[in-house]
Amino acid sequence: MSSNTLYDHVWDLHKVATLPTGQDQIFIGLHLIHEVTTPQAFASLKERGVHVAFPHRTFATLDHIIPTLSQQRPYLDAQAEAMAVALESNLANTGIQFFDPASGRQGIVHVIGPELGVTQPGMTIACGDSHTSTHGAFGSLAFGIGTTEVGLVLETQTLALNRLKVRRVQVDGLLNPGVTPKDVVLAIIHHLGVKAGLGYAYEFAGTTFDTMSMEGRMTVCNMSIEGGARIGYVNPDQVTFDYLKGREYAPKGEAFDRAVAYWKSIASLPRATYDDIVRLEAKSIEPMVTWGINPGQSVGVSQSLPLPETMPDSDRQTANDAYAYMKFTPGSKIQGQAIDVVFIGSCTNSRISDLREAARILQKGKVAAGVQAIVVPGSQAVKRQAEAEGLDEIFKSAGAQWREAGCSMCLAMNPDKLIGDQICASTSNRNFMGRQGSPTGRTLLMSPAMAAAAALRGEITDVRELL
Repeated sequence: MSSNTLYDHVWDLHKVATLPTGQDQIFIGLHLIHEVTTPQAFASLKERGVHVAFPHRTFATLDHIIPTLSQQRPYLDAQAEAMAVALESNLANTGIQFFDPASGRQGIVHVIGPELGVTQPGMTIACGDSHTSTHGAFGSLAFGIGTTEVGLVLETQTLALNRLKVRRVQVDGLLNPGVTPKDVVLAIIHHLGVKAGLGYAYEFAGTTFDTMSMEGRMTVCNMSIEGGARIGYVNPDQVTFDYLKGREYAPKGEAFDRAVAYWKSIASLPRATYDDIVRLEAKSIEPMVTWGINPGQSVGVSQSLPLPETMPDSDRQTANDAYAYMKFTPGSKIQGQAIDVVFIGSCTNSRISDLREAARILQKGKVAAGVQAIVVPGSQAVKRQAEAEGLDEIFKSAGAQWREAGCSMCLAMNPDKLIGDQICASTSNRNFMGRQGSPTGRTLLMSPAMAAAAALRGEITDVRELL
C-alpha cells in the first residue's frame, strides 16, 4: 500500500470519516459543472427542497453543446439551446459563479479552471466529466463523477469513495524534436494498456515531467482516464507556482506565499512508497498515432500496424474489430494514410501552446485540397491570446477554419461532426466508434503538430519531416 505520496497526503487531509461500507467520505474542495451532467442533479435538489451547500466552491460554464461557428442566442440546435437555458435557470439565485460567453471567461471546463487559477495544488476536485483528471497536473486529486454524484456534491460537498492504489509512472530524459506531451501520454497508454490503471491513481514523475510545461502536464493528466486510471497527477513545483501566480482566483501577496508553503508540504516525499512503479525513457518515444478504436491501439508514426496474430489472446478480438471498423490492413504503414478532416482542439490540446505548435507547422503551406481543417480554442481567453499573437491569421491563411471556444468535434454534442466514414486527424482524447458524431466516422489521435502536418499533406505525415 502506498504511503507518503501526494495522493495519500491530500486524501487524508480531506477525509471526513470512514463509512460502514468501508469507503471514505471525502470533502470536495472544488466542484466544476457544465450543462450536460447537471440538469438531473439540480432537479433532484429542487424536488427535495435542498439548497447548494457551498456555492463558492462550485463554478459553472458552457462547453460541450455550445456551437463554435456562431454563439448567437438562441442556438440553432434546439437541444443545445434547451440545455443552455436549463443551466442558466438552475444557477439562478444559487450564488454559483457562471462563466458564460458574456463573461469573456467561457470555455472548456478543464481549460478555464487552470487559466483562472481556480484549480490549485492540494485540492480535491470533482466534475461531471471523465477528463477532470486534467487538473491533477497541479498536484490535486481530480476525478470525473456521474450525474447522481454531481447532485451529492452540490448538496453535501462530499463523496463516498474507495481509496486507490498509486502507480508511479516515471519518464526520464529530454524529448526528441517533434515529440510532445501528447506523444508521451499515448506512449504510456500504449505501453501499459487501457485497463492497466483500473483501481489506480497515476503519479507522473521523472525528469521529463520536471522540464515539461504546465500545459504539457495537463495534456498528460487529461488522458490518465484513457489508461484506466481515475486520477493522474504531477507533484507541484516551481513550474506550478509560476503558472498560478497572478491568476484571477489564485491567492495574492502573502496569502500566495502561505499557499506555496502548503503546496510544497503535500508533495510526495523522497521516502514515499508506491504500489507499483513503471519506467520509460523519453528518447524511445516518437510521434504517435492511434490506428484503432481505443487510445491504446497506437503506433509510432514510422511503424507498421500490428498483426493480430502476434498479440495476446486478450487483445486479438479487439484488434480484429478495430481493423474491420477502421478499414485498415494489418502490417501496413500508418504514415501515408489519407485523411478527410483535421480537428485541433478539445480539453486535451486547445491551449495556447497547442495552437502555437499547430501554427508553426501550418505556416509552412496550405491545407491540402479536399481536407477540412478546424481549429477550436479551448477558451475565450485562449482565443484572445491567439489572435493577439496572430495565430488566427496563420490558420486562416493556410485554409483552416478559426472557431469560437468550445468542446467542438471531440464529442460532437454540437454541430461539429464527422460525416459518413470520414477519417479525422484529431488532437482529442478518444477514438471510440462513433465518437465524433458519425456512427461510422474514424478518428486518429495525435499531437497538434502531427495534426497540422496531416492537414498540409492530406495524409498522416511524420511532422519531423517539416521541422
